[in-house]
Amino acid sequence: MEMINILSNVLFVLALGYYFMTNMQWYSYKVERVIFHHTKTWWHLVYFLVPLLAYFFASKYTNFSMVVTLVYIGALYMWRKEQDKPLVFTGRVKRFFASLVFFTLFLVMMKYIIHFEILLVLIPLLLAYLTSAMMEKMLFLGFQKKAEKKIDAMPNMVVIGVTASYGKTSIKNYIAHILSAKYNVYATPRSVNTFGGVLKDINEDLPSDTEVYVVEMGARGAGDIAEISKFVNPHLAVVGKIGPAHIEYFGSLENIRNTKMEILSSSRLKEAWVHDSAMVKPEKIVHTFGKDISNIRATLDGLDFEMENKDYHANILGSFNAMNIAVAIKVARALDVDEESIVKQLASLEPTPHRLQRMDAGGKLIIDDSFNGNIDGMLEGFNLASTYKGRKVLITPGLVEVDDEFNIQVAKRADEVFDVVVLTGDLNYKIFQENVEESKLVKLESKDKMQEMLIEQTRSGDLILFANDAPSFI
Repeated sequence: MEMINILSNVLFVLALGYYFMTNMQWYSYKVERVIFHHTKTWWHLVYFLVPLLAYFFASKYTNFSMVVTLVYIGALYMWRKEQDKPLVFTGRVKRFFASLVFFTLFLVMMKYIIHFEILLVLIPLLLAYLTSAMMEKMLFLGFQKKAEKKIDAMPNMVVIGVTASYGKTSIKNYIAHILSAKYNVYATPRSVNTFGGVLKDINEDLPSDTEVYVVEMGARGAGDIAEISKFVNPHLAVVGKIGPAHIEYFGSLENIRNTKMEILSSSRLKEAWVHDSAMVKPEKIVHTFGKDISNIRATLDGLDFEMENKDYHANILGSFNAMNIAVAIKVARALDVDEESIVKQLASLEPTPHRLQRMDAGGKLIIDDSFNGNIDGMLEGFNLASTYKGRKVLITPGLVEVDDEFNIQVAKRADEVFDVVVLTGDLNYKIFQENVEESKLVKLESKDKMQEMLIEQTRSGDLILFANDAPSFI
């Protein structure tokens, strides 16, 4: 019986650790985000607190601790099956579990000294977290020194920093594409925009012959942009449109503005372009942009606009992309790319994946805007869809990390434009239920039923817009 209790203790702690680390990975390994910013805090009650108390009671007063453990593992298995972002066993996660196993076995051996059963579960978890956090800190410092050495060995490389509330990935990609007409350009991949992500990118992927390095910078709090800027020290900087994205973390729009403007703290900054929404005064090396763009014409076939008495065209969807392309043109001019090359590069410019990306398949027009999680971009997608003459289907979870008023606005506009509105997840369902005609609204209970839903709800000739794609834990 004693061996069964020891085994149940080890298995229960590992299962609890699995739940803990899955949530930590989702929220960038920040405990405060897991506790205070989780969109499904009831999970912590169901999958952490209640099992913990049940295990404590069973191990203290009965001989059914193994039963509680097996029930908990079964519940976690079913929970895991519903998630579209399962735990990835990175080096960090493996180090955590190695520490967890060590401390669990050590404390099991100390069981006859420590008689408070619940500590045999919580203490290993706490010690494993603290140990892995210290190990990550030491490894991180090593990665940082390695990246610093690599950057120092490339003194002639021009660094361009890009940040924004909306569109920073697109701006980065547009700049890199236009500049590639003249330079050997490398840009941070996909949506890599954290300090750790940038360091990893420099160490593992930045080519030694890079002439221009375009770095995307994201933030969830004050100091995040300053940390990246201080390290890569950009020569040129772009601040795109400022808005309420992630306002839950910042607290106010003013805090968002201040954080984005940290990019201008670079000690070797030569020139910067800041969108009008940041409300800054132009200075000698700081220019504003946005109001100088006119006659924007956005259709399902592409984008046209005027800037400084010149006409530009790109096979990109969305009127808001006019400002993103415009600032990329300004950066290219500052680096002496001629106008003919700029126009030629615009002709081959491709949309950023999953951001108003058009696809034609099976007689259906599909617009993939699943990586666009801001209200301006989402409403622009709706406006584009409204120009389509046929039946229109929207698939969305709504907006996340914003005030309800934004989702009310989104739901009302969706009701005006679309024939079918499919809501993925529970987060904004009540808002959509109150603002979308009942006969139009469909709730997708699980993403693994997406294909089945598409067969049932769509047909040839439809326009299907995937707007935002929040993971299932949101």
